[in-house]
Amino acid sequence: MIARAVGTAGTLAIALGAGMTPAMAAGKTAHKPTATGFSPDQPDQPDQHDAPWAPRHDEVPKQHTAVRPEAVTPRAGTTALQLGLPAPTGRHGVGTFSLHLVDRSRTDPFVPGNKPRELMVSFWYPAASTRGHYEAPWMPSASGAHFLASQGLTPQQVTLPKTAGHVLAPVDTELGKLPVLLYSAGLHGDRAGSTALVEDLASRGYLVVTVDHTHDANEVQFPGGRLEGDTMPAGAHSSDTLNVRAADIRFVINQLGAIGKGHNPDVDHARLPTGLSGAVDMSRIGMFGWSLGGGAVDTSMQLDHRIAAGADLDGQFFGSAPSKDLDRPFMLFSSGTHNRNNDGSWRTLWSHLKGDRVDLQLHGAAHLSFGDTEAMVPQEAGLRGLSPAQLQQILGTLDPNRAIEIERVYLAAFFDKELRHQHSTLLDGPDKKYPEISFVR
Repeated sequence: MIARAVGTAGTLAIALGAGMTPAMAAGKTAHKPTATGFSPDQPDQPDQHDAPWAPRHDEVPKQHTAVRPEAVTPRAGTTALQLGLPAPTGRHGVGTFSLHLVDRSRTDPFVPGNKPRELMVSFWYPAASTRGHYEAPWMPSASGAHFLASQGLTPQQVTLPKTAGHVLAPVDTELGKLPVLLYSAGLHGDRAGSTALVEDLASRGYLVVTVDHTHDANEVQFPGGRLEGDTMPAGAHSSDTLNVRAADIRFVINQLGAIGKGHNPDVDHARLPTGLSGAVDMSRIGMFGWSLGGGAVDTSMQLDHRIAAGADLDGQFFGSAPSKDLDRPFMLFSSGTHNRNNDGSWRTLWSHLKGDRVDLQLHGAAHLSFGDTEAMVPQEAGLRGLSPAQLQQILGTLDPNRAIEIERVYLAAFFDKELRHQHSTLLDGPDKKYPEISFVR
């Protein structure tokens, strides 16, 4: 059952494109694309145009766009469609808040004017109590309306529900220092894109930080209602996008260190929840991401050795990072049509993984199954006029609730093992409870 309203319409309307050169990341003039489409100063992996897991497919297919708004405007006296996500399964209530961060050591490569790189991030964590703390929306109002508009919808047609995260609820300090996980979304995706997984990890005792990669994401709302959209140049390179994302992640980790020392890095001096500074465990940091965000995990781990374990949810790798040895634990977690058997970038990385490694395949799942799309698109199928066959094309054949359950269980099992040293038999081999999972040896 979809137990709780937490979503927004047709999630992950992610336009496609790809990154930038290292020169752009440094605020310099970018190289023009070559005839091969690859950066001249950093080799890229070929973008498999026909592969369903390629970054260009990080959105619901265009033939399945929303019907015209005037055709679905609710009649007077009716209510808008409200979407939801499955409730978290951990034993802890969930707190959340957002921070506005500015990295003055870098210029934003996506906008002119040598402006410093600024980010919005959200924190999700186990709360001591949620009483008196309201539930956060899946997206703030301005970015949420922009997201709906990209679907051909309005807030009058689809209600943006609440999440399980209670704003500024106190951190459960009885748990001591919390292992930290960072999340990176699909190309042009939003930090809300895999809330179903993020909330669940927080309810299991993790401090999860989700990052909006500004001007890569389709919409990022800053304090005061300022909205920044996707300004990435056409024809930019995936490997260079990952370099910028990795630099974002390293900066966020630095800010976590500052919080752990009692500082508040928010440029607007926003309030922090009580108990936060003592909850950040800088010795136990992991990262996961979906699609291009999954590809960013390896690049980020190569850049920042503080990331002790990583998980890629169905994302291709680009550039030189997968050709470098990595001595920390890594999990590859793919949809039913994708794995290292048909993705050369996964084969390359696998051969360079020198720590614990696991390669899982979720049969019946599709590329979009690892985002909140998995739960939300079926709920709005009637509004969008999607047939069962079209839903299957988008999300695969696995029941959405079952897919989310399995993703949650195996993602938690991996990080529990690597960051908490809690062994799970789920990672030893096939389990009768989850026949949809196979281990690629």
